[in-house]
Amino acid sequence: MHPAPPPLDLDAGLQRLGFGSFRPGQREAIETLLGEGRLLLVAPTGGGKSLSYQLPATLLPGTTLVVSPLISLMHDQVLALEERGVKATYLAGTLEPEELRRRLGAAARGEYQLVYVAPERLGHGAFRSLLGRLNCPLVAVDEAHCISQWGHDFRPEYLQIGGLLQQLPRARVLACTATATPVVRDEILARLGLPPHTPQRIQGFARPNLAFRVREVSSRRQRQQQVDRLLAQSLGRPGRGQGTAIIYAPTRRSTEEEAERLAREGWKALGYHAGMEGAVREEVQSAFAGGRVEVVVATNAFGMGIDRPDVRCVIHLAPPDSVEAYYQEAGRAGRDGAEATCLLLISSGDMALRRHLIEREVEGRVPDAEMVRHKWNLFLELMRWAEGGACRHDALLRYFGDEAETLAGCGHCDVCEELEGQGGLPEEAETVVRKALCGIARVQGRFGLQAAARLLCGTADERLQRAGLEQTPTFGTLSEFGEEWLLRLLRRCVTAGWADFQGGEHPVVVITEEGREVIHARRPARLLLPPLEAPSAEEAPAGRAKKTRRTPEGAAAVLDAAGRELFEALRAFRIETAREEQVPPYVIASDRTLRDIALLRPANLDELLLAHGIGPAKVERFGAALLKVVRRAGVGG
Repeated sequence: MHPAPPPLDLDAGLQRLGFGSFRPGQREAIETLLGEGRLLLVAPTGGGKSLSYQLPATLLPGTTLVVSPLISLMHDQVLALEERGVKATYLAGTLEPEELRRRLGAAARGEYQLVYVAPERLGHGAFRSLLGRLNCPLVAVDEAHCISQWGHDFRPEYLQIGGLLQQLPRARVLACTATATPVVRDEILARLGLPPHTPQRIQGFARPNLAFRVREVSSRRQRQQQVDRLLAQSLGRPGRGQGTAIIYAPTRRSTEEEAERLAREGWKALGYHAGMEGAVREEVQSAFAGGRVEVVVATNAFGMGIDRPDVRCVIHLAPPDSVEAYYQEAGRAGRDGAEATCLLLISSGDMALRRHLIEREVEGRVPDAEMVRHKWNLFLELMRWAEGGACRHDALLRYFGDEAETLAGCGHCDVCEELEGQGGLPEEAETVVRKALCGIARVQGRFGLQAAARLLCGTADERLQRAGLEQTPTFGTLSEFGEEWLLRLLRRCVTAGWADFQGGEHPVVVITEEGREVIHARRPARLLLPPLEAPSAEEAPAGRAKKTRRTPEGAAAVLDAAGRELFEALRAFRIETAREEQVPPYVIASDRTLRDIALLRPANLDELLLAHGIGPAKVERFGAALLKVVRRAGVGG
């Protein structure tokens, strides 16, 4: 229990830091942190998370600790705070031993309001001894998703933070992350030792100034042409000073090759990857932050904490490993609020390369099969977004559960521009979309997308025959299209938010309320039809697609108010059980499993077995406890 905080003047503190007003949600986040003593804050890259701990640190007596993974970020933030009259420092292994000892001594005497610390310093004896002498009102964990083995950016040194918090039991705790997946948030709470009812605020994923584009390329030359064209559009010619660009490459070799090519073209371009010496990486970071470099070509090792406002474009030469990773990296564009472009290049070899990267041994260890399956599904989710024919901005917001900020079309992504360029969807194409949605409505809650595609195609199917659907007017209504093409169209309807899945080992498809509006022409059918020749982006290499052709874990199931309440109760059970069993939360159950249980609301063990991911072993270990949670929520039976 935390003592009631003294009255703090947030507005006066904000002005002292040089800001005129709060961004949306910032005041509420700080008030929750001060009032409750605990907060998990989920906001996208560039969402102003740092103010949520910097402002309280300047108002609370004592020294706030900030755990941050990037030394250059710590250095930049300390300089910015000192310019505003805030006493701050950072502790990292890059400091000379004498300077490190000096800063530790000053921190012990209470000379700093904020001390940033790199996670690898947490286990050092000198830092541990400092904790016993520190009056610490707040511990902020930046990039908190790095503590999650289930997330996309796991860092083992973050596992020490739970022990740090045990040594500071009276300190408030703020965990900040840009990853909104519930299972990752649960693992953050579990590993930090925070209670399941810790307040969570999810806000601000909309970035309407970013224009998202996806282009398919079939050769190195085409890839280079796309890069050159966007650099010219965004920055003009080399040396014009019209901003900067970040290009993400999938391998160290491609990073070096592209940086060298652009340098030959006259750009001030440098490469950056984890295989470089630490001093070289720091120099690249510093040169980019200081405006001495126009283009950085990098692996995903670059960018955490990058806060340069004038990044006019972010280009991915190949897709990263998930929607979360993509949005975090693309979100480094347009921090100043001005227009910026995010280009994702895809090619036929992407699937094989990503599967190889997921399955390869790390330090002689073969990755866990469940982890491989999970990461593969995350990658397929990004591929579905890339293939989708709906507004890219709105599709990203739906993925993160931020439906309130969708725009019914951003107006400047490649999909919106193509639709507007042809004057909207032609009448005959709108008819095709509405007929496709009618096919989903016919199989509503009984079958999956495959059955809906077969119904529309007029393909003989025993399930359709048993259900009497072969006798309906919908049977064969789009027979001029192939079954695979119709499947791609139906998946685009899911991306657009007009259809969704409900749980079970074999998920069924349902029409959403928005989809019904489209069917009855009360809402426009803003959707690009799939090209007739292109292969499905979901196809996997070496015949692996059948293993993964299931509802992606990232797709949110349709839950009513009682279902959402049960889902949150099941998450709390997952955190507590994971802590007792000393395993990550995903070992207990995935998000999809919990959503299935919240949809099914099982009354007995046989019904519980119908949920995705629940087999006899899980029923034996956790079945009774899960049913108890359902009964306690009052929605079972």
